[in-house]
Amino acid sequence: MKIAVINSGSSSLKFKLFDVQRMQLLLDETVDHIGEQNSSVHNHHEAIESLHVNFNEIDAVGHRVVHGGERFVDSVFIDDAVIEAIADLIPLAPLHNGANLEGIKVVRQYAPNIPQIAVFDTAFHATLKKEAFLYALPYEMYEKYQIRRYGFHGTSHAYLLQKAAAMLGKNVQDTNIITLHLGNGASACAIKKGKSIDTSMGFTPLEGLVMGTRCGDIDPAIVLYMQKVLHVSATEADEILNKKSGLLGLCGDNDVRNIEQRSDESGKLALDIMLRRIQKYIGAYMVLLEDVDAIVFSGGIGENSQRVREAVMNNKILKKIKSLVIKTDEELQIVNECLEVLKR
Repeated sequence: MKIAVINSGSSSLKFKLFDVQRMQLLLDETVDHIGEQNSSVHNHHEAIESLHVNFNEIDAVGHRVVHGGERFVDSVFIDDAVIEAIADLIPLAPLHNGANLEGIKVVRQYAPNIPQIAVFDTAFHATLKKEAFLYALPYEMYEKYQIRRYGFHGTSHAYLLQKAAAMLGKNVQDTNIITLHLGNGASACAIKKGKSIDTSMGFTPLEGLVMGTRCGDIDPAIVLYMQKVLHVSATEADEILNKKSGLLGLCGDNDVRNIEQRSDESGKLALDIMLRRIQKYIGAYMVLLEDVDAIVFSGGIGENSQRVREAVMNNKILKKIKSLVIKTDEELQIVNECLEVLKR
């Protein structure tokens, strides 16, 4: 059996093909600059056509879909109703869901007989209880507009849970861990007895840890101040918080590899702020979990920066806890999710 995984962005399409029996990666292709000026690839249909793959040999296609809202708590076969629901969720993830949907529609047009499966970033966090996902806002804002914590990076945290449980020699349902997906985008997750009970990203992927270009947690009144006093528009504020903040805003660079090589004060301060935020979340999650089997580091920073890992764990409380480094594989997790759906 061969399963393809597609991660469709607004101007890119990432494609991987797996031989399920051998769990072997057969093809790994990325098409960039879709629809951009001077690009030879004008749309996602042309991107699909440019892939070196025979769709007649593929048994199923799994799509990464960022936002599943409250409706999708698991991966599902894609039909007209699912497509309509994903489209309805575009306002909650305008940068992602529309692009994800484009990939689904193109494959449907190009290879209509292949089963397609949607795997949602938010689904792993569907186990959050109300006290974890509700904000202290007027309740009608949740009831009418679904404003709540959703959490993201779900496929990564789910994969890390499976791998960590195996490394610890425990059943998944008996595993209590804190997973840290640390990359340009970063999130933490508290997993108790194999279920997500809290996570740092919220209504959007902006909340939580200090990231490459995203600010993470801030006083929400700062945005109001920016608008009223600095005369920053909502669009400009979004640009600042998502693309000009985080490590980039603090020291002018969002690549931790570069920052670690620097000796200037702003670079050191940026790393210290990032590290302190990670430790704060770990401390909070330790209280929620009560018993922590391990802290798991993953993502480009978590996997590759020994300095970051050592700095996070350099605490007399944390030194008593096992730490694991696991290379995440979101595409392989999507394949596993597809297999579960195909068995139903």
